[in-house]
Amino acid sequence: MKYGVFDHMDLGARPISEQYESRLRLIEAYDRGGFHAYHLAEHHATPLGMAPSPAVFLAAVAQRTKRLRFGPLVYILTLQSPLRAYEEICMLDQMSAGRLELGMGKGISPIELAYFGADPARAQAIYLEASAVIMKAFSEKRLTHHGEHFHFDDVPIELAPLQQPHPPLWLGMGNPEHTRHAALNKINMVCNGTTSQVRVMTDRYREEWSKAGGTPRDIPFLGVNRHIVVADTDAEAYRVAKPAYEAWYASFSKLWREKGQTPPGAGYPPEFDELIRRSFCIVGSPQTVRDMVAEQVEQAGINYLLCRLAFGSLSYEQSARSAQLFAEHVMPRVKRAA
Repeated sequence: MKYGVFDHMDLGARPISEQYESRLRLIEAYDRGGFHAYHLAEHHATPLGMAPSPAVFLAAVAQRTKRLRFGPLVYILTLQSPLRAYEEICMLDQMSAGRLELGMGKGISPIELAYFGADPARAQAIYLEASAVIMKAFSEKRLTHHGEHFHFDDVPIELAPLQQPHPPLWLGMGNPEHTRHAALNKINMVCNGTTSQVRVMTDRYREEWSKAGGTPRDIPFLGVNRHIVVADTDAEAYRVAKPAYEAWYASFSKLWREKGQTPPGAGYPPEFDELIRRSFCIVGSPQTVRDMVAEQVEQAGINYLLCRLAFGSLSYEQSARSAQLFAEHVMPRVKRAA
C-alpha cells in the first residue's frame, strides 16, 4: 500500500504566482512526508487547470524534490506532436534522476479540445496513434512512422529517458474492458467512482494480471483518487473542507455550466455531504481518516491512494497541516493494516 498526490492545480484565492510557489513548498512537504508520487492533471481554458503545461511545472518539481516521484496524469496527446511530447518526457526523466511517472491520454473534456481546433470525435484515435509513436521512440534510434494522423521519416532520436526502457506508465480508467490491455502491458491504473465501482475495476485487473502470468507480489498500482482533508478534529476538517470543495466544484463544472451541460467522469456531486456519502471525500481527524482509508482499501481492493490535498479555497497552511497529519498518523498504520 502506497500513497500519492493528485493535483488539478485549480484556481485558488491567492495570485497565481503565489499559488505556484506555495504549491511547490507543499510538494516539498510531500517529499519529506514519504508520499510515493505527485501526479498533475492537464486542463486548458478553465480555472480547473492553472498548470496547462505540465512539463513546465514538473520541471520545477524535479528541482525542488529529492525522492518524490512525479508526472502528468495525463499528458493530453491529442493537442501536441508525439515527438515533442517524447522529448519533454526524456528531459523530465533525466532532470529528476529517473523519477518520472508517465500518464498519457486523450483528454477528458471535449470542450477544451475543441478550443484548440481538435475534433473530440477523433481524439481517441489520435491519442492511440500518438502513444504508439512515443513507445516506438523509446526503443529505436531513428523514428519512421506513417499513420493516419502522424508522419515521421527517419527522425534521429538523440534523447532517451534515464529509466529503461521507459518510465512507469499510467492510465486513468473507467471501463473494465480496458483492464486487459493495462495488465498485459504492466500499466498502473487510477480510477474514480464509488468503492463498489472501483472494486469491479481492481478485481478485473487482478484477473487479467493472473491470466497473463503475473504474481500478486508484482502487480502494478491499482489506485483511486479522493479529496482528503485531515485536521485536529472532525468538526474542524469539515469546516474547512466544505467551502474548499464548493470552490473546486465551481472550477470543475464551469465550462460545462456555460454550455448548459453536465460534467462527465466520476459523477462528482455539487453537494459536499453527497460527496462524502459517495465515498469520494475523506474528511476528519487522523483517527477518523485512518478508519475511512482502511475501509476503502478493503472495499475497493486498491493498493494505491491518490490524495487530493490542495484544492479550492484551502490555504497553504491548511493543506500543509493536512498533509503532515496524514503522513504521520494515517499512512504508517493503514500500510500495516493493508
